[in-house]
Amino acid sequence: MIRLAEEFFDMKNDPEQISVDGESMARLKEIHPATMSEEKEENGPIAWILVIPTAHELMEAFIQGEINERELLDRTLPGGVYDALYLCSALVLPEYRGKGLARRVTSRAISAIRRDHPLRSLFYWSFSGAGDALAASVARECGLRLYRRKSAPASLV
Repeated sequence: MIRLAEEFFDMKNDPEQISVDGESMARLKEIHPATMSEEKEENGPIAWILVIPTAHELMEAFIQGEINERELLDRTLPGGVYDALYLCSALVLPEYRGKGLARRVTSRAISAIRRDHPLRSLFYWSFSGAGDALAASVARECGLRLYRRKSAPASLV
């Protein structure tokens, strides 16, 4: 999964993106245990998602391009009250795609976070048409307003 993420998102070559390492994983778990969720089979994970609950003000700054993804994570303080959720990434092994796994795992994570926080909206940074479709589907299913950052990630320009 990590290799797949590195290939698709090219995180190491884009300083604006979150690099999922031990430090960022610990921080994410501190924000909320459901930030990183997965679907497993006997041989390991087949789908993995990363979401970041945060404040509406930080969502607005991110959507407007005033802060980048790393800054969003850095400015989201553990123990806060979060009313927005960043749909950061979703990965599904190629042989399992098209079965609704990413949507189900994301919806479960949102439900878990909603038990602790008053989420009002979702937002995302578009990397692909599949990502756009996933974000729209999850927003409809959860009944939350969806916002999209319009600028392309540096790794895709």
